[in-house]
Amino acid sequence: MTTALSTRTASKGRSGPPRDHLTLGAGCVVALFVLLAVLGPLLAPHDPNAVDPLNVNAGPSAAHLLGTDDTGRDLLSRLITGTRASLAAPAVVIAVSTTLGTLLALTAAWFGGWTDRFVSGALDIVFGFPGLIMAVLVAAVFGAGLTAPIVALSIAYLPLITRVVRSAAIKERNLPYVSALQLLGAPTARVWLRHLLPNLLPLVLVQATIGFGYALLDVAAISFLGLGSQPPDPEWGLMVSNGAPSILAGQPQQSLYAGIAILIVVVAFNLLGTGLSRRLLGENA
Repeated sequence: MTTALSTRTASKGRSGPPRDHLTLGAGCVVALFVLLAVLGPLLAPHDPNAVDPLNVNAGPSAAHLLGTDDTGRDLLSRLITGTRASLAAPAVVIAVSTTLGTLLALTAAWFGGWTDRFVSGALDIVFGFPGLIMAVLVAAVFGAGLTAPIVALSIAYLPLITRVVRSAAIKERNLPYVSALQLLGAPTARVWLRHLLPNLLPLVLVQATIGFGYALLDVAAISFLGLGSQPPDPEWGLMVSNGAPSILAGQPQQSLYAGIAILIVVVAFNLLGTGLSRRLLGENA
C-alpha cells in the first residue's frame, strides 16, 4: 500500500498515452461504481430482497438478466443495490484513517522529539496487529455488523497512512519557506492549513485511492466470514459467501458475479492510484 515519495519533476514524456488511457479508463470505472452506489436503488430492475421460490438459481433471461440466486432473488438487482454497502464501509475506513493519519503525521513532523517518538512507537504497536485479524476479533467480541470492523480497520490502517505522510511532512517541515513563515510569526494552524497540508495533499490522495481497494477486500472478507453485513443485505462479500454452497451444485453465478464486481473495483482503484502517483508525484513506476 505504501508509495515511495520521489521527485515531482518527472517529464511528461515518461507518461505515455497508453498509461494515460489506462488511468482514464480506471477513473471511468470508479466513477461508474460510485454512480451505482448513489443511484443503485433507483436503477435496480427488481426488489433486491424479493424472494421467488419457484424461480431458484435460474439462468439469465429477459426477466432476470443475470439470473437468480438460491432463493429466487434477482442477481442484477442485488449487485447494483449492493454497490452502496460494498463501497460505503471501505470509504468510511479510508476517510477516518486518512484524516487521523494525516493529523498524526503533521503533529509528529512539526513537533519532533518525544512527540515524534511517541507517535512512531504507538504506530509500531498497531502495525504489529494484522488489520483483518483485528477486525475479526473485534466483530467476534462485539457482535456481527459493520460498525465494529470499520472502527478496527480504521485503526489498523493508521500506520499505513501516517508513516508515508510523516516522511513527506518532515521533508516539507525542513524547507526554508517554513522557517521564514515562523520568523514572520505565522500561526502554526495557518502554516499547516495553507502551506503544509496543500503540499502533502497529492500524496494523501494517492495513498487513500490505493488503500481503498485493500479496505474493500478486508470488508468483503469480514462479510464473507459472516461477521459484517447480515442477510438479507445485498453486500458483495456476503453474496460470495451465500453463493458458495451452490457452487458444488453447478450454480456459481451469485459468488461469481459478486467476486467479479469486487475484483473490478479493486483493480480499478489500484490502477487509478498508480496513475495519480505518476501524475501528482512524478513517479515512473
